[in-house]
Amino acid sequence: MRGVLHVTGIVQGVGFRPFVYRLAQKHKLNGFVLNMGNFGVKIEVESEKETVQAFIKELQETYPRIARIDNIEIEWKDMTSKYSKFEILKSIKRPGDLIVLPPDVAICDDCLVDFNDPKMYPTRYYRYPFIACSVCGPRYTTVVDLPYDRPLTTMEKFPFCEDCAREYQDPNDRRYHAQTYACQVCGPQFSLHNNEGGIIKTEDPFLESVNVLNEGKILALMGIGGVHLVCKPEDDIVLELRRRKRKRKYKPFAVMSPSIEKIRTFATITPLEEKFLTSFRRPILLLQQNEDFYLSEEIAPGLSNIGVFLPYSGIQYLLFQKYDFPALIMTSGNISNLPMAIVRENVVKELRSLADFFLLHDRPIYQRVDDSVVRILGDKPAIIRRSRGYVPEHIDIPFDTKDYEVIAFGPELHSTGSVLKKSRCFPTQHIGDVTSLELLDFLESSVSHLMKLLRIETPNAIVCDMNPVFLSTQLAKRKAQEYGCRLYQIQHHHAHLLGLMAEYDLKPEDEIIGIALDGVGYGREGEVWGGEIFHAKYQKFDSLAQLQPQSMPGGDRCVYYPVRMLAAMLSNQLSYDELKELINKNYFEGLPHRENELKVLINQLKTKNNLFYTSGMGRVLDALSALLHVCYERTYEGEPAIRLEHYAMRGDKNALDFKIPIVIGKKIWINTSTLLLQALNYLEEGKNPQDIAASAQYALAKKITEVAIDLAKDYGIRRIGFSGGVAYNAAITLAIKNEVEAAKLNFLQHHKVPPGDAGVSIGQGIFGAINSLQNSSL
Repeated sequence: MRGVLHVTGIVQGVGFRPFVYRLAQKHKLNGFVLNMGNFGVKIEVESEKETVQAFIKELQETYPRIARIDNIEIEWKDMTSKYSKFEILKSIKRPGDLIVLPPDVAICDDCLVDFNDPKMYPTRYYRYPFIACSVCGPRYTTVVDLPYDRPLTTMEKFPFCEDCAREYQDPNDRRYHAQTYACQVCGPQFSLHNNEGGIIKTEDPFLESVNVLNEGKILALMGIGGVHLVCKPEDDIVLELRRRKRKRKYKPFAVMSPSIEKIRTFATITPLEEKFLTSFRRPILLLQQNEDFYLSEEIAPGLSNIGVFLPYSGIQYLLFQKYDFPALIMTSGNISNLPMAIVRENVVKELRSLADFFLLHDRPIYQRVDDSVVRILGDKPAIIRRSRGYVPEHIDIPFDTKDYEVIAFGPELHSTGSVLKKSRCFPTQHIGDVTSLELLDFLESSVSHLMKLLRIETPNAIVCDMNPVFLSTQLAKRKAQEYGCRLYQIQHHHAHLLGLMAEYDLKPEDEIIGIALDGVGYGREGEVWGGEIFHAKYQKFDSLAQLQPQSMPGGDRCVYYPVRMLAAMLSNQLSYDELKELINKNYFEGLPHRENELKVLINQLKTKNNLFYTSGMGRVLDALSALLHVCYERTYEGEPAIRLEHYAMRGDKNALDFKIPIVIGKKIWINTSTLLLQALNYLEEGKNPQDIAASAQYALAKKITEVAIDLAKDYGIRRIGFSGGVAYNAAITLAIKNEVEAAKLNFLQHHKVPPGDAGVSIGQGIFGAINSLQNSSL
């Protein structure tokens, strides 16, 4: 029989055709394999039907780890006997193909064997930092344009040596048609520099780099998609790195460790966490510190977890072969509010104030791509930063977007952009906080690169946030004028929920009750939202309930100094004299300007001059954090709430009873001032503050969910979703999940799209597509 197979998924640029070739040889089949671009791979094989079936079974079970098979269509036909051997036919490309390029992939086990074996390839691959093959190594960071061929990557400047050229042409070699590999003879090389840019003459730049690390110096290490700042995880060295980075006063650093066994010496690892740590994506994973944690506490001050990742290239493995400590700090090499340095000639100049030495290579980085960050919540991953190892993989849109092409420019913080085409949404890599012109340029260039790869010249629509002051909003308006296309603006939390709905394959007619909890989002009428319960569909939404709006005296100053938020929330429950006495007695340290600041604060609360209000869950958690003396100053995004979560882990969520009333009006209000007053009373009674933290968090999560469940029943809806930055809080997420499932309703929890602002551009893109479809039918 002749089996005709059509395989779709991620099956190009992943070593799939050589894999099929070797498998066909193993089963002694004749026929061919053909790459059809975005339309997948076609395979024809002839033999006895049982033999072909065995081939198909093994193909489904053993395909390359970075491939993804979405579907295999099999058609049985009569044998033709026209094939005398099995061949890899020349690829065909059709107009309108989409990206089939996989992300940058961690070094595979086979390459690691070659890397460590001095006998197999002693002069070519042994300890060569750029070792790669058809199933591993850099992809997106090197691609200038498509098709994905070496001349259109940054490896173009490194012609193959004779041995590499032979391997490239051999279908039985795992480097067959691998575009970004090379060897010691013909590939990129490293050199060590001082912080004036001068080359340090040494036979082994990696050994010399380890020597300077052991001396307590900070090293800038150029890698696959950018530069890491590297140092030993010791108190005085970490504090020096914080001093140099200035705006990293308490923000945690990630550490890299050479093996799972080494990580277990300072952190706990569940089987699911190990699966993510060792995956080809190699994200930074947030792990619980174990009881024997011995690294510097300055790595993650006030937290019980630590960001850890494994080496993902020969570059890092080579460093650890010469360094005998279980971990190194590895943090992004950038100045605050600037993109990560990537141009070799500029790295020293840009990072001279941060690093003492520079270990740089001569392979250009075309796209800067930061490390991805993931946290496991229950049995699902929550993606905090979706970047290296994920980009440019798409998110499927569960309805036909026809030929509409949409560009989304994201929010302001933790931003990404997105490009939508043919029912696929392609998010950019992590951009960061778009609060400077340099980061705005990075956002624009990252979106433009995806547009080039997707062959989009003029989009049908551009989408952005409703907040008029965001630089990304201003960019979107400018681009809409430039392209002469429609501009859509979507409310921040609606965008959060649309990304979640797409993850669960919901159709345009489907609806959910959506809980959106975060720090801030521009409301429909310019309000500051952040603690909302919505009735949501793709095209529209209604806010049905929210946390009690609270005043923010001093505006954003409340975000940075949460004692101000605490005072505002308690001003609804205490007299101004009682409030002044409380702050003076217990929270004076939380006001940088002490008596003068307290006087102005109380006066503003009394007169209500220039106050605006927020329903943000983040501000409630900040106030609770200040109340319990956990955190008085925010030095990085979400710090008071994050520290509160870890503080609460040592408490009993059922230890104390909190009664949280609701007020029913045009929409339901959940009274958070009462929560704060009860917490204060418990504290004054001498109750365990960690129990107060755990119980208050739990009670508020339960009350929000109780309201959402009642609304779901009222509307006859079976699905309740949870999105927003607070969805990274494990205790709150699991409390909401358990309550929803106990009510026999379906709980929608992110696992592909980031719950935080990194996922907003995906929801924006979906909104642009569905509105384009609607307007086309008018």
